[in-house]
Amino acid sequence: MLDLFGDEDTLALAERHRPLPGRFGAGTRDRAGVLAGLDALSNQAGGALGIVLGSGFEGAPDLIAEIAARHRLLGAGAEAVAALKDPFRFAALCQRLAIPHPMITAGPVAKREGWLLKRAGGCGGSHIRRSAVGAVPPGHYLQARMPGRAFALNFLSDGRRIAPLALTEQWQAPSPLRPFRYAGALARGRDEAGPVPAAVAAEIAEAAARLARAAGLTGLASADCLVDGERWWLLEINPRPGATLDVLDHRPTPLLIQHIEAALGRMPAIEAAPMDATGAEICYAARTCAAVPPLDWSDHLRDRPRAGSHVARDAPLCTVTASGPDAAAVKRELRTRAERVRARLEETENSHEFQHDRAESQRPGGAAGREPRR
Repeated sequence: MLDLFGDEDTLALAERHRPLPGRFGAGTRDRAGVLAGLDALSNQAGGALGIVLGSGFEGAPDLIAEIAARHRLLGAGAEAVAALKDPFRFAALCQRLAIPHPMITAGPVAKREGWLLKRAGGCGGSHIRRSAVGAVPPGHYLQARMPGRAFALNFLSDGRRIAPLALTEQWQAPSPLRPFRYAGALARGRDEAGPVPAAVAAEIAEAAARLARAAGLTGLASADCLVDGERWWLLEINPRPGATLDVLDHRPTPLLIQHIEAALGRMPAIEAAPMDATGAEICYAARTCAAVPPLDWSDHLRDRPRAGSHVARDAPLCTVTASGPDAAAVKRELRTRAERVRARLEETENSHEFQHDRAESQRPGGAAGREPRR
């Protein structure tokens, strides 16, 4: 495992781990560090079946191509990522395939109210700002604001067809500097009514299938949408496993195995969806923690920071998961568990006399501390 964090649960599960310098959400990757780290891990393992990329590479198709030249890539290739994550290529592809997609522009615009400022290749929602009048910063673009609720169609693709897994509901955890910050996602139980009209869900799945074929997309991916009654707009395709992995991985066959099968061009059989609804939500720190104290983490908590880690206020502390009989019960349990984590952290800090740093200033594109990994 090569990542930026080295969380407690990652270290417990990974046979080998190498830390990667840098900050998630920065929009760039340490090319030399990534390649050297992957080479070292592969050599230590005596060779590798392949490399599965997580989030953070969307804006670096050239680096993906370099990785693929040295190791088998299990998932979307450089050309597929470039086609789907370059905002203007993606908008043109949606137009050619008659897929509803918000208007985008390189700006500037006369009125800011109808536009959002986004970073090309960004992920997790933390990079999205309300538009300002004037020049658009390099590497950014403007997207028209549309109404509706956020959903994501999660699917497997073998490059020719897709197999839908779930249409997950998504929500945000706004902060003063990050009004569109990702919070969590939820998949409804097998017998619950769908979260959107059946005709809309079918249209979204057909659009995702056309895009996957056009781009040659393989592996686990998701299509982010806004749905407003019978209308909907496709916002983007995330061409890799993402934050909903914790939500979706509740079938008998591990989802990572199915991702690998699809990436190799062999669409796996999709087992029945779980009876229960499942969800995951990022628990953001209520205040800066100079050093995370030793905690007895519950099994339903993921991305657990190691003792001694620094976590800035409003940065992710961990990911909370829950299952229940229906979507409403899961949402309630997620909120309860998140508050319990924050209370437990404060109680343990006080008993161990850990000190809090004063709040750190945060600027767009330059926040301190841990960042969402979606």
